[in-house]
Amino acid sequence: MTKRALITGVTGQDGAYLAKFLLDQEYEVFGTYRRSSTPNFWRLDALAVIDKINFLHADLNDMASLLEAVTVSEPDEIYNLGAQSFVGASFEAPLLTGDVDGLGAARVLEVVRSINPKIRIYQASSSEIYGNVANVERGLTEETPMLPVSPYAAGKLYAYNLVRIYREGYGLFAANGILFNHESPLRGLEFVTRKITNAAAQISLGLRNKLELGNLEARRDWGFAAEYVQAMWKMLQLDKPSDYVIATGLSYSVQDVLVTAFESLGIDWQKYVTVDKRQMRPLDVHNLVGDSSKAKADFDWNPATSFKELIESMTAADYDRWRRRIDGEVFPWDAPSYPSESVFLTRGPQK
Repeated sequence: MTKRALITGVTGQDGAYLAKFLLDQEYEVFGTYRRSSTPNFWRLDALAVIDKINFLHADLNDMASLLEAVTVSEPDEIYNLGAQSFVGASFEAPLLTGDVDGLGAARVLEVVRSINPKIRIYQASSSEIYGNVANVERGLTEETPMLPVSPYAAGKLYAYNLVRIYREGYGLFAANGILFNHESPLRGLEFVTRKITNAAAQISLGLRNKLELGNLEARRDWGFAAEYVQAMWKMLQLDKPSDYVIATGLSYSVQDVLVTAFESLGIDWQKYVTVDKRQMRPLDVHNLVGDSSKAKADFDWNPATSFKELIESMTAADYDRWRRRIDGEVFPWDAPSYPSESVFLTRGPQK
C-alpha cells in the first residue's frame, strides 16, 4: 500500500529535497504552501517534481487550514518543515517567529492528536536551540543543555519541548530532528553560505565588485541538505520515536566559507569583502558543532559530502546560473513557473 506524506513548507530547500526523496520511495506526497503575490515553486521545478506533488494551501498560524490539509491528505507521516527560518529576521519579527515556529508546531500536534494519533510526526528543530553552551568542542548531543539566544531559537525550543510532551503525554509518534546547518545550491540567498557563493560567482563574472558581511568569525557545522532529509525519513521508520542530532561533527567559520568559495574561482576574497557592523545580530552563537553518534547507532546515518565539496558545488552552481543568464537563458526564479492546476487540492466551495 502506497504511503502518504504531508510536508509543511514544501517549497523551501528541505521541503524540495524531501519531496524528491519521498517520491523516489514511491510515496504519494502532499505539500502545503502559503499564498503570496510572489510564487516560490522554483526549487521544486529545479528538481523536476513540481507536478508530482499534491498542493494544499495552509498556514502554520491558521489552525483551520492545517486541519483541512491533514483531513484532505490523510497522511501516514507529517514532516513539519514550515517556519520563519532566518535567524536575523527573528529579531525584527519576534512575535511572528514565535507564532509560526513555536505555536505552529503546537497546532500540528493538536490536529494529529484530534484527527488521527497514529500519524507519525517529524518536527524540524535546529542547532540554534543550544545557543552558546560550554564544551562545544566535544560536539553537542541530544543531552546537551539548550540556551537559545534568538527569538528563532526560542520558538524552536518551545516546539522541541512540546514534541516531547505530546510524545510522552499522549503517546504520539513524534520525533525532533536537531539538524545543524545544512546547505545546497537550493539555499535561499538570505543565508550566508548562498550569499557568499552567489557573490563570488557574480564577482568572477564581473557583475559586482563587493560583498558586505557581518560576523566572519562565527563557526557552524555545515552539511549537505539532500543527505539530511534522508535522516528525517529514517527517524519516522523506527519502532520508537526519539530526538536526534544530525551533523557532520566538524565546524568551519564564515571566513572559511569565503576562502573556499572564492578560491574555487581563483579570486582573492580580501579584495572584495568588507565587514558591515549593521549586519551583526544583537546576540549571536559563536560556535556550533554536533555529535550525531545516536543517529549513526540507531539508523546508520552518516554524512558523505565534505565541507569543501559542498561549498565548491554551491559556488559552481551559482557561477553556472549567472553565466547562462548572461547568455540569455531564463530561469524559474526569473519567470516563475507554477504547478499544473490539477495538483492543487481543496475541500471548500468550487468557483
